[in-house]
Amino acid sequence: MELPKDKKIILFDGVCNLCNGAVTFIIKHDKKDTFRFVSLQSEIGKKLVSERGMDPEELDSIILIDPGVAYYQKSTAALEISRELSGGYSLLKNFLFIPEGLRDGIYNFVASNRYKWYGKKESCMIPTPELKSKFLD
Repeated sequence: MELPKDKKIILFDGVCNLCNGAVTFIIKHDKKDTFRFVSLQSEIGKKLVSERGMDPEELDSIILIDPGVAYYQKSTAALEISRELSGGYSLLKNFLFIPEGLRDGIYNFVASNRYKWYGKKESCMIPTPELKSKFLD
């Protein structure tokens, strides 16, 4: 599958309630239609992850792919996503000055507890017909 060159791709945990809430939030604040979404559990998601030298079975992170430019993980991905959001959320990018190790330490703590705190679905979310075009899988 060829990735859209003019869209940034967000890979997310499709069974995580926190992650699905984040996707809904991003869609709501993506006024420039910048992002497309792929669950990590999908075949496309697994392929995109392994193409970047990561083990798809060992991920508990959000990944942002900016085709032809770079890819980002964990807190850096979240802050890079915030750059594109409306409603003042783009100001969150200013937290990039905090050392990545510290940011990712907090990110990892939340990620390791996300199912306990927010729950987990039995299967990946199914987008509504109106939102289907925003998902690649």
